[in-house]
Amino acid sequence: MSEVSTKPYLIRALYEWCTDAGFTPYIAVAVDETVRVPVEFVKNGEIVLNVSALATNHLKLGNETIEFQARFGGVPREVYVPVPRVIAVYARENGQGMAFDVPKVAPAGVEPPAAPVPGPRAVEPPRERVELVPVANPSPGDDPDTPPTPRPGERPKLTRIK
Repeated sequence: MSEVSTKPYLIRALYEWCTDAGFTPYIAVAVDETVRVPVEFVKNGEIVLNVSALATNHLKLGNETIEFQARFGGVPREVYVPVPRVIAVYARENGQGMAFDVPKVAPAGVEPPAAPVPGPRAVEPPRERVELVPVANPSPGDDPDTPPTPRPGERPKLTRIK
């Protein structure tokens, strides 16, 4: 009889503790070819995922895999993570949780399911950079390059910088 890993049980226990305590559960994942996540969010071969009920849809914390749907940049995506690739599970608010050892190579026979064919997407236009700059009536002799400070009771005005 093969030994049953405690890792998926610990992940579920810490997920439950986070949600019961009002914390946001996060998992850190070592990304390889068996993991299906948006690659544009992977940094140094790792990705951190918010797995709270508000951030995910159809979350399944199984013994072999963690699967759910989530929005990345407003676009819904399918996420598939083999449990052996989970590096840590922790609460965002205080960092409490547990880290795990991750094998260097993926276990044999673990393949991610085929990615669904993407349909048409709404493309968001690039956003302009907006900066709040306080504006006040300059006094004679004030330096024009120095932004004026608002007088007490005045509100700053919005200035668009292109």
